[in-house]
Amino acid sequence: MYTIQKRMVISASHQLSLSYPSKCEQLHGHNWVITIWCRAKELNPDGMVIDFAHIKYLIKEKLDHKNLNDILPFNPTAENIARWVCEQIPSCYKVMIEESENNIAWYEKD
Repeated sequence: MYTIQKRMVISASHQLSLSYPSKCEQLHGHNWVITIWCRAKELNPDGMVIDFAHIKYLIKEKLDHKNLNDILPFNPTAENIARWVCEQIPSCYKVMIEESENNIAWYEKD
């Protein structure tokens, strides 16, 4: 099994819709650290699991310097963003989102 990891930082804003009062209901921003793991039993014809540049295009180009509420069709919590990122990338099986230092969410396919 081949495994790759891609880490990137994006700057983006969001506001959460919550069932309780929170300052996170106000528009605010983070420097999100996104770590992506992909794997494959066999490499593609180019000798890769997936090109790192393709991962960057699929995620960073869509989310960087954006209001995530305008881009994503769900409440943009770190957990929901992690799942969405994983679904965008072929062969991805795990994503870690660091919303800020010490606030980390993971999504991993079963």
